[in-house]
Amino acid sequence: MKTPEKITQVSIKGMHCNSCVNKVENALKPLADLVSVSLTPPVASLKNANATLAQINKALSTAGDYQAATLTNDNPSKSKADRVSQQTETKSWFVTYQPLFLIITYILVTTLTINLSQNHFDTERWMMHFMAGFFLVFSFFKLLNIRAFANSYAMYDLLAMRSKSYGFIYPFIELALGLAYLLALEPQATNTITVVVMGFSSLGVIRSVMHKQKIRCACLGSVFELPMSTITIIEDLLMVGMATWMLI
Repeated sequence: MKTPEKITQVSIKGMHCNSCVNKVENALKPLADLVSVSLTPPVASLKNANATLAQINKALSTAGDYQAATLTNDNPSKSKADRVSQQTETKSWFVTYQPLFLIITYILVTTLTINLSQNHFDTERWMMHFMAGFFLVFSFFKLLNIRAFANSYAMYDLLAMRSKSYGFIYPFIELALGLAYLLALEPQATNTITVVVMGFSSLGVIRSVMHKQKIRCACLGSVFELPMSTITIIEDLLMVGMATWMLI
């Protein structure tokens, strides 16, 4: 009697692009008859693998900063629909970007409340407070795991691609800009730096979106799995637009 095939499915953390997929696939090949890795969702399927989760993670460590979790075994006799439903979790556009929307909403409501409590509402003052909140909060998420951010940022930023050290510096640039806006330090210089930094950053984002690259957006560091999209372009250009408005 023929032994039924065994499919081992493992979720993979740390994959950001197709290059990561290839690295993970090559690392896991010695452990199974056949290995298939997908980026969305980040899942590896191993056919007839006789390896523990620890052995899989050991193999992944040779390929980079990847980690396997949620080890499951599937029998191919299950229906295709059942297997697909286990491997993929269809998310709506809103659910995918919910963390980003919530953060922006909190910053927006907080800064509007602060400025509406004054004797009169000043648009430029509100913009400075909003941009201060934006840069301080977003730099915070990046600094939670600066190495993971730098790795993700190097996947699409035009400068970070050539000098990975820029990815380690960038969160501190955002932190400095946030403090400068909060304290109203040298508004002309602060706005000029914002236009240059965020404008240049948007070029890499636009390039990635136009080439339909399936990579993770690094705007919130490694805390949330947000795909690169036009949302990221809008986010960058919003900062450029506000800074430009205050310069004029």
